[in-house]
Amino acid sequence: MAHGKTKAKKKKGAIKKIAAFLHLWLGLISGIIVFIVAITGCLFVFQHEISNLIHRDKFYVEVPENAKVLPLSSLQATADKALGKSATYITSYRAPEKAWEFMCYEAGNQQALTFFGAINCYESVFINPYTGEITGRIDYTREFFTIVKYIHWSLLLNTPYGQPIVGYATLLFVILLITGLVLWWPKNLKKSNVNKSFKIKWKAGFKRLNYDLHNVPGFYALLITLILALTGMVWAMKWFETAVYVTASQSTTPPPFVTKQSDTTAVAVLSPLDVAFATANKEFDKGYDRIGLSPAFGKEGVIYAAGYRGAELYYNTDEIQLDQYTGKRLYRRNYAEKNNGEKLIAMNYDIHVGAILGLPGKILAFIASLIAASLPVTGFIIWYGRKRKSRPAIPPKENDLQYQL
Repeated sequence: MAHGKTKAKKKKGAIKKIAAFLHLWLGLISGIIVFIVAITGCLFVFQHEISNLIHRDKFYVEVPENAKVLPLSSLQATADKALGKSATYITSYRAPEKAWEFMCYEAGNQQALTFFGAINCYESVFINPYTGEITGRIDYTREFFTIVKYIHWSLLLNTPYGQPIVGYATLLFVILLITGLVLWWPKNLKKSNVNKSFKIKWKAGFKRLNYDLHNVPGFYALLITLILALTGMVWAMKWFETAVYVTASQSTTPPPFVTKQSDTTAVAVLSPLDVAFATANKEFDKGYDRIGLSPAFGKEGVIYAAGYRGAELYYNTDEIQLDQYTGKRLYRRNYAEKNNGEKLIAMNYDIHVGAILGLPGKILAFIASLIAASLPVTGFIIWYGRKRKSRPAIPPKENDLQYQL
């Protein structure tokens, strides 16, 4: 019996040694990147609320009596003139006090090293839908939260270069969370061990306090930080996205992407964009907070429209394709028709930023991101303190005293 207990203790000891080795070296390898990614994620969580406050004059308008929205084609012409390019995405809102956004996104040199070189145009103008007046414009390549997002996304490098670095650093962070849990796990449930594991000793010395700040908040935030890390990996690594899809859908074959074509032989109506927008408004009548619309490209291209449920959510979206000459609906696919894999992938962004649970979810994401950012810092201090402690004190030689005076 005693032999069995000794063997079990040795096994647990070996597991903890391996966990400690991995936790130390993987932490040192990925620490700086994890800190950058976590702190930028923390900053980005409330970007919607802060942007609405800072850019209120751009995003909101006064609603006149007997308000009537101008034709979309007229608003687009104003936007295109201001941008100097064609808007590639238009967002209209059900909320009457919201200005409509006309965005131009145009990729640049895909071999460029940085985010800035890889984009030619990433700018929006905001227009009062009742008067046609431009309420403001934002160049997203210079906007604070866009910079924060792309540091978080790819360290401000072009996606093919930066995202693998972020993705694999996040994978190491997931391993660190697991090994950290192994190291944190109390030896037994005695009160002293429980207190050490679940409570911060605020009146302790710096080293003990730092140790507690590494372990205790790290445990409490473990589940949320793990979710944030895994949802980040979905974007960064194609193989992981595929694994998530296959697990959720129980299928290795995604449904085919249906692309319709506009009828080039059809007689074009007077204003096809306005007809298409009217069709989209009928399709997305009740329960939709905004409609996103992409104008057609090429002679056979279609107009894509998406109806979004929720003022800030992106996952619960129905999509239609419309003929660019007649505005007629060609195809519709609803969110409810998607399989579980598609639904989970569609939810990824909203889960990642906490928006899927509303304000409470965003608060949780903020706190968890802040704790995640603190872990490399407190972990490094623990390692550095132990490293210094392990060095034997060597008394100075007489000849060296002059350099210390």
